[in-house]
Formats: sequence, C-alpha cells, structure tokens
Amino acid sequence: MASANTVAVRQSARSLEWMKQAALVIGASWFVAACAHITIPLPFTPVPLTLQNWGVLVVGLALGSRRGFAALALYLVEGAMGFPVFNPTGLGGVAQLLGPTGGYLMIYPLVAATAGLVMEHGKATFVRAAIAGLLAEIVLFAGGIGWLVFLTHSFSKAIWYGLYAFVFGEIIKVMFAAVIGARVRRAPKA
Repeated sequence: MASANTVAVRQSARSLEWMKQAALVIGASWFVAACAHITIPLPFTPVPLTLQNWGVLVVGLALGSRRGFAALALYLVEGAMGFPVFNPTGLGGVAQLLGPTGGYLMIYPLVAATAGLVMEHGKATFVRAAIAGLLAEIVLFAGGIGWLVFLTHSFSKAIWYGLYAFVFGEIIKVMFAAVIGARVRRAPKA
C-alpha cells in the first residue's frame, strides 16, 4: 500500500500538471486574442484581413487537437461574454459571432483541432505542419464561406467577400505557422 506521503505527492503532481495545461490553454486563447487585434479592414468586404486565423493555426499545430480545441472554445466563450478578444472592426460579443465573420469564428475550435490532429500522427516536420495548416484552412473557409452564404443568400457573393482577397495571405500564414508549429512540436519537453 502506498503511504500517505506518496499519495500526497502524486496528487500534488497531478494538480501541478493540470494547472500547467490550464495555463497553456488560457495563454493560447489570449495569444489568438492578441493576433485578432492586428487587423486591416478591406473596403470591398465585411471580412477584415487579420492575424487571428494565423494564431489559431499556431495554437493547433503547437498544442495539438485537444488543447487547441479547448483554447479556441475558451476564446469563443471569452468573446461571447463581451471580452475584447475579437478583431476590433466588428461589433464584439455575440453580435460578432452572428455577423459576417461569425462562420470563421465559430469554426476556430475545429480548425485548431484539425491542425493538431494531423501533427499528432507523425513526425513533426515542416511539410507535415504545412499540410496540417492547409487542411485546417479548408475547414476554416468552409465554415466562413458557409456562414456568408447563409447571410447573403449567394454563393458568389460569399466567395467574393470571404475567399478571393485572402488566398495569398493565407498561404503565407500557413507557411509561417508551419515553421513555428514544427519547431515547437520538435522541442524537448520539460
């Protein structure tokens, strides 16, 4: 039988690990919030150019599917509660979740989970991270454009508002996220 000291040490180690994981998830949600505030409004679309989705990719690639999903679910809760975590060009709160960028926002947990899932099943290389990022971007644009179709009742308008102006920038974001994600995943664990 384990002594009371051994049990206390195990419980303390579990509590410390839980706090470490919670801090990672909370910090990741704040990282995405900081990225959201680097925004450039575009005059021809209600969807701004932002680093927010780059942050989502980095979180998913670096933290994996579960913690990435949790961080972005927390991010949405923070935003819905009115915390200033969404890009500043929108209305904020629940109104932002229901506005033109709502589809992108609501799909963020799945975007991070997709990127993380691909990274969890193989060696952490730049190529794997880039593929994970590209697959996650497909999920992102499916959610964002799908929501824009719902709002505009037009697939062509949704594509115009939510895809064309962003493709080049998204490729660059995926590549930079892949570099960071692969390095973080290869780093020795403490």
